[in-house]
Amino acid sequence: RNIILRETWDKAETLAELNNLICDCHNCQLGDTRKNFVFGTGNPDADLVVIGEAPGADEDEQGAPFVGRAGQLLTKILESVNFSRDEVFICNIIKCRPPANRRPLVPEVDACEPYLKKQIELIKPKFILALGLTAVDTLLKKKHAMASTRGQLMDYHGIQMLVTYHPAALLRNPEWKRSVWEDVKYLRKLYDEYQATKKA
Repeated sequence: RNIILRETWDKAETLAELNNLICDCHNCQLGDTRKNFVFGTGNPDADLVVIGEAPGADEDEQGAPFVGRAGQLLTKILESVNFSRDEVFICNIIKCRPPANRRPLVPEVDACEPYLKKQIELIKPKFILALGLTAVDTLLKKKHAMASTRGQLMDYHGIQMLVTYHPAALLRNPEWKRSVWEDVKYLRKLYDEYQATKKA
């Protein structure tokens, strides 16, 4: 087992370098059962980072986030408000698939979250779209209820974060799609306002 040394990967200056330093990680048990390490994909200078929970079977197979049914739905959701996948950066709280797609365990999240923090530090986004409760609970270090959290603007270390349902939940509960549409429209509005001030 190769334990990844913090002092080396922590000094990475680009996402590509970070990926190279951590892609063989075995700091938790998921390193032994994964097929592929799923680092994340998209624009390294994105103003928006989309964060889900964990890779599933398709993601583990392909080594890319959100490529299965939920991922195809995420692509449509983003495109509905004129975001392309290449324009944003998409990743998960953890980088390896939990067996049978169970929720990530606390030690797995604890082992992997520093990588996510480093990704965010390198990208320096202005906005985060957190998909589902695992994402927001991990990022903000407390339990939330989706009913009172979704559509609310929250602060993650000075980055504006919006929370909405995970696309996998929409596959099970299509009636929630309208809420997500409202949420991403709101995010697009904030994003456009920010871009306008940047150009001004």
